[in-house]
Amino acid sequence: MTSETDVLEFSLGDNRYCIDIAHVDEIVDAAEDVTAIPNADANVVGVVDLRGETTTVVDPRVRLGVEGSPDGSRIVVLSEHESTGLLVDDVHEVECVDPADVDDSAASETTHGVVRRDDRFVVWIEPTALV
Repeated sequence: MTSETDVLEFSLGDNRYCIDIAHVDEIVDAAEDVTAIPNADANVVGVVDLRGETTTVVDPRVRLGVEGSPDGSRIVVLSEHESTGLLVDDVHEVECVDPADVDDSAASETTHGVVRRDDRFVVWIEPTALV
């Protein structure tokens, strides 16, 4: 990474996370009824119909090891994964991240690292590792 990146910040419980905005297709309310899929992977909440297209809704908490139930209010639909969305508690803002502000010592298979904001940390996640 050599230039600034725009990221979408969202929350899961009390923690903040972000993903590169280039991975986001759209954000929709999770008011739609999610249909559970029998015997699906643990991270799959179910499917919803978004404008006539079946979209798989996954709970990022499972892969990230975050406590809590998948009862989020928003779905972040990913652009590079065929009809897949992340169920998140709330969507905040799009922020610009300078590579110098990313502590990649905390990077893992699911994260790029941690971004320091004024009074909190924001974990930068890799969406492909969540689906």
